[in-house]
Amino acid sequence: MSQPPAPIKTPCIKVCVVDGESGLCLGCYRRLNEVATWARLTAEERERIMAELPDRRALIRPEKLGLI
Repeated sequence: MSQPPAPIKTPCIKVCVVDGESGLCLGCYRRLNEVATWARLTAEERERIMAELPDRRALIRPEKLGLI
């Protein structure tokens, strides 16, 4: 019997709202095209994107994230 595929690591926190100004999801900071193609990306591509996500937070105005 074959093993089921390993789960795909994802930054998704189930807050799927795209900010029109930055183009980023307010929950995970990915771009819409990254969310749409996530399952088709290689593990290396996903890791590269996830490494960028903390810095992307600064691209969203703080009030949109409920920080002000």
